[in-house]
Amino acid sequence: MMSLASKPAIAQTAAKKLFGKKRAPANLQARAIGSYAKGCLAGGRALSIDGPAWQAMRLSRNRNWGHPQLIAFLERLAVDAQAYDGWNGLLVGDLAQPRGGPMLTGHASHQIGLDADIWLRPMPARRFTRKEREKVSAISMLKKGTRTVDSNKFSMAHFRVIKRAASTPGVARIFVHPGIKKALCDRAGNDRAWLRQVRPWYGHHYHFHVRMKCPNDSVGCKNQAPPPAGDGCGKELSWWLSDEPWKPKKPKKPKKPGKKPKKKRQITLADLPQACSVVLDAAPATGQATPVMAAKAANYQSIPVLLQLPKPRPLQR
Repeated sequence: MMSLASKPAIAQTAAKKLFGKKRAPANLQARAIGSYAKGCLAGGRALSIDGPAWQAMRLSRNRNWGHPQLIAFLERLAVDAQAYDGWNGLLVGDLAQPRGGPMLTGHASHQIGLDADIWLRPMPARRFTRKEREKVSAISMLKKGTRTVDSNKFSMAHFRVIKRAASTPGVARIFVHPGIKKALCDRAGNDRAWLRQVRPWYGHHYHFHVRMKCPNDSVGCKNQAPPPAGDGCGKELSWWLSDEPWKPKKPKKPKKPGKKPKKKRQITLADLPQACSVVLDAAPATGQATPVMAAKAANYQSIPVLLQLPKPRPLQR
């Protein structure tokens, strides 16, 4: 069969259109391919829409797919945070599409099955209906109109689940709003090594974004450069909390008067690693055509239980 990469018209098609219409993962060995913002996913696995300590949200997007190591991490984090951190359970937002790749809407990253958005709204005691999972909103942790965390919303349970995630081996970064990073810095005490993984970024006051390192057996997966040394609570954070990063950027003027600025070029299949055309061309994996899968506790047993992260203490704001 002729591969997609050998068809010039397809190779130059916007990659988001090709990957966005795939409803099931590729029947290939699990592998994260390329970089977080320019790659794809082979052998993806779905996060079960309901687990013992999590619920998947926005099911209509079909974005609860990831590399098995990411899925195992999320399952373990949910169970341990519920058991040890006073966190009721995870509401999990977008991971990746069934075969990764660029998305029709939203994220520039989340392409190789190693990124996940976890809502900062705790899971309720009951199960959301499918309709509610499309309509219920995440909750901002900030005081309205500020870059400061609202202490009535951001609790020690929030602190603990983020710390647990950032302290887990294999996690490359946790992205949060600068105001949340400041709250974590202020509450961390003397145990601060994990703060290096927590990076301030735009948005991310409704959720925190987990990014895993490339699995050892994922040939062609490109890790992001390690975070700078230190806890990140000094000058860098002060800059993020200043007005400077939030000033609107001035639009670039066209070089010739009357000439319209060029539209941003879309990523095509030809821009992605060659292996991504094989992923697109592969037969769908049987038994995984939809995200409805049974939770399998054994899949997250390999992720370490971090009982002492953080140390037990009374729940408080």
